[in-house]
Amino acid sequence: MSRPTSLELPENVSARRLETARGSFAVLDAVPDPNVPARGTALLVPGFTGSKEDFLDLLPPLTAAGFRIVAVDGRGQHESGGPRTEATYAQAELAADVTAQAAALASADGPGPLHLLGHSLGGHLVRAAVLADGPGPWASLTLMSSGPAAISAEQQARTRQLVDYLPVIDMETAWRALRAADAENGEEPGTPAWLDEFLHRRWVATVPEQLIATAKQLMTEPDRVAELAALPLPKLVLSGEVDYAWPVPWLDAMADRLNARRVVIKGAEHSPNAERPAETAAALVAFWTATPE
Repeated sequence: MSRPTSLELPENVSARRLETARGSFAVLDAVPDPNVPARGTALLVPGFTGSKEDFLDLLPPLTAAGFRIVAVDGRGQHESGGPRTEATYAQAELAADVTAQAAALASADGPGPLHLLGHSLGGHLVRAAVLADGPGPWASLTLMSSGPAAISAEQQARTRQLVDYLPVIDMETAWRALRAADAENGEEPGTPAWLDEFLHRRWVATVPEQLIATAKQLMTEPDRVAELAALPLPKLVLSGEVDYAWPVPWLDAMADRLNARRVVIKGAEHSPNAERPAETAAALVAFWTATPE
């Protein structure tokens, strides 16, 4: 999971609700630097077990370049809340939420480039939204650490544990089991207390049915690259040098099939947004500014 370096909001970032035709969503809304030309808006969609805070480290460099950034908690994630029924979190439903969020941003801000980015699971959701609606309002599409189809076999095995156990245990017990497994495997050592508290709070606030439904999606997602390639929309495939969910060669091949721009962030793994935010932001600014309005 992404691990932000701080939870402190810069002065130009507000935590608020985005009201849409499909409900209210918690967002971080970062306004651009007034001293540079306004260059448009980007909607950032987080991944599995994630939230809007995954993008915190990207906000200063992106707003400094003139972009308004809206990072969202999806339905059932962290502070957005949602029902306790799996059907609510079907991919088509979550994709429709993305479309509604875009419509709300477009109606509030008027004309201007509107870029879409999805991280990990979020990449599958934004892909589904674009395929359902066509290019629509989007100026570009970025798939960050998000692959062509289902996650790797190794990650499917780990994800299957959540699908099997979440229906029969509470979120607090599940959290303790996950942290014990991470410690046993030597993962995420030395987590600062403030970050551990946040990750715990986010986990128990997330609706378990959302996690179950999206876990199943990650394990069964079909390859829809050819469909996406047919849409005349500028595309970027961005990742770290290593990825545990979708091996990097899979992402390279997907970018070729999409005829997309391909960027690999050195020193990053599955979360370049948090692991190498300056380099990731630079790649996004270069892509967005090269995109025709």
